[in-house]
Amino acid sequence: MRYTLIFLIFTITLFATNGEMVFKSYCWGCHHQSATAFGPSFEEIATKRSREEIRAMVSDPEGVSKVFGYKRNAMPKLNISDENLTAITEYILSFKPKGKK
Repeated sequence: MRYTLIFLIFTITLFATNGEMVFKSYCWGCHHQSATAFGPSFEEIATKRSREEIRAMVSDPEGVSKVFGYKRNAMPKLNISDENLTAITEYILSFKPKGKK
């Protein structure tokens, strides 16, 4: 049990660190963690979207924008590895306010 807890903490920290690096490399120009910039904040995204929706939007923003009913899409498609996609998704979700499902 103790080693599982240590592993979980390490994994969460690793994704947060890698997610933050991906954010700084690809997302920072349009998104901010808790304030609206050109694009919605990560807090807003994490509150409104599921893990799968976030992954889909990062992978195929033009296609997913249509599914979400947006008239246009300003987000570029990011050609990132699956590892970085997971990292940025988990990083975004880490901004979900406590108590929100």
